[in-house]
Amino acid sequence: MSDSASAGEIKLAPEDGGRDRLAGPAYWLAAFMGSAGVLLTVNQTFNLHLFGQPIIDTSFYYLLLGLFLSLAFLAYPARKADRLAIPWYDWALFAATILATGYLAWHGGRIVAEGWDLAAPTEAIVVAGIICLLALEGVRRAGGLVLFVLCAVFAVYPMFAGDMPGFLWGPSSGLAETLSAHGMGVESIIGVPMRTVASLLVGFLVFGSALVVTGGGEFFMALAVALMGRTRGGPAKVAVLSSGFFGSLSGSVISNVVTTGQMTIPTMKRVGYPAHYAGAVEACASTGGALMPPVMGAVAFIMAEFLNVPYSTVMLAAVVPALLYYGALLLQADHYAARNGLKGQPAAEIPPLLPVLKRGWHFLFSLGLLTYLLLVMKQEALAPYIATAVLIGTTIVFGDKRFGLAGLRDLAIDATRNIVNIVAILAGVGFIVGSLSYTGVGGAFSRELLQFAGGNIYLLLILGALTSFILGMGMTASACYIFLAITLGPALIGGGLNPIGAHLFILYWGLISFITPPVALAAIAAASIARADPWRTGIWAMRLGLINFVLPFLFVLNPTLILIGTPLQIVHDVATACFAVWLLAAGLEGWLYGIGAIGWASRLLLIAGALGLLVPGIATDLIGLGLLAVVYLGNLLWRRRAAI
Repeated sequence: MSDSASAGEIKLAPEDGGRDRLAGPAYWLAAFMGSAGVLLTVNQTFNLHLFGQPIIDTSFYYLLLGLFLSLAFLAYPARKADRLAIPWYDWALFAATILATGYLAWHGGRIVAEGWDLAAPTEAIVVAGIICLLALEGVRRAGGLVLFVLCAVFAVYPMFAGDMPGFLWGPSSGLAETLSAHGMGVESIIGVPMRTVASLLVGFLVFGSALVVTGGGEFFMALAVALMGRTRGGPAKVAVLSSGFFGSLSGSVISNVVTTGQMTIPTMKRVGYPAHYAGAVEACASTGGALMPPVMGAVAFIMAEFLNVPYSTVMLAAVVPALLYYGALLLQADHYAARNGLKGQPAAEIPPLLPVLKRGWHFLFSLGLLTYLLLVMKQEALAPYIATAVLIGTTIVFGDKRFGLAGLRDLAIDATRNIVNIVAILAGVGFIVGSLSYTGVGGAFSRELLQFAGGNIYLLLILGALTSFILGMGMTASACYIFLAITLGPALIGGGLNPIGAHLFILYWGLISFITPPVALAAIAAASIARADPWRTGIWAMRLGLINFVLPFLFVLNPTLILIGTPLQIVHDVATACFAVWLLAAGLEGWLYGIGAIGWASRLLLIAGALGLLVPGIATDLIGLGLLAVVYLGNLLWRRRAAI
């Protein structure tokens, strides 16, 4: 919150992402094309036949790609010098995308019936090549250089697979075959990632944009302040809650840091948190957003597609680990504040809870309706559209903000920007999926990893964690997960691990690089806002997120933490895990309820006790509780003797 903001006037900082380029004609063009893309998706999802004859899926994917990938060249500059203007060559790339995807959409039936991904007319191969180049340039602009290089390497990999050693070997393909497979096959550019966007993600991105445009972002921030602002270290707790919510909707770690961090980090510093600690809290809270139901960004939907299970199954499995992660952050923020005598925000900055709820109850209602439709009604495709309609309707009737034609325009442009970003990234990531599938290298990597582990599940998990961490550096959450799901997922499942647990394992470890040096992109972004040393912020972020290094091993080895098992086992293991999170927070921050500040010996015993409680088994639980008792008794006796 800015210093000048008064209670109830909480404003989120705008996010900069090349959006100023979408002005004038480009703005209205984006709003029109984005709305057309959403309408096309609704028509296809619900089989409405709004355009006469049914559109076959292949043509639909190319149309969607044309509408949104083309806009990436208007929304994202090729170089910094073009940040505020759209040069002629971006308009040329825009037009080329429309023409190339339009050609393939027109011939969608022939592509499938005649197998153009294997043998196509020369003109179709040329168009496929153009699509490949456009997809690579799109991912460079929207996803960054690291992701572009990875996608480019995999784009050409099938041409050189026959010359590669060991498990990297695969059958080679010629240039024409490679272009045809990538541009017209069902495993690459229009493969699993794009199909997930078309079938599920568009609706949820529209719902997220509707929350932003109708004022839901400000409401949930105000709600977090009203609930936690008065408590000791309140701003840090507000950062944890608000960033968890925003991250769940967006799934973008960096944009979450930039958006909510502009408000939460200065407020944390103002009540006494050091700059590096404030940045670390925001970095950890934003990173966990992609792990937090009910939406979990884009990753959960892609995971459900890979596992061929309903989204609600993934969502339920992710609940307990996410709550444990955020519980650890809240407890550490509280213990740090207690140890250092930090207070909450001034009363003048805290809006009363009941007026906040009265103004924004309809946001909670729409989110609850979305969750009900997902979990109870099992309507993954329908849920976000119904929730969006209800949200807009209740905002018009009950909301403080007027929502008319201007609101619909803002919704169209915000949703379009979000969809453009995810389409540009996932179209490029499709090269990775396609190349690993066409060459068979993905399966070979899994077999090699299983053989190297030699049946030792612990060694397999350690190798998997290291692989996920390294490959996660510098990549978006969705791109990182897709790559790991293809290469590492089969190995973990082949080792006998629960499929959902295995996929959540690689997601957690892929995201850890956001808060762990030397990369620590979330910590670096937060440090720039906090004006803190990036390296120090990264070290503290790693410490605050320590539970994230342990949790993946626990729930993949003990599926009760992802709600798989008997009710009694689930209740027992979840309860002991919650207890362990408290001990870990107390040990890391040096503060214990009922005792106060504690020394290093007690802190180490509490951390050991936490690990004992986290490991399944009655014996380890008793060890953990015993160490807690020793710490309490030891400190009480020591203080009694000191008082005498």
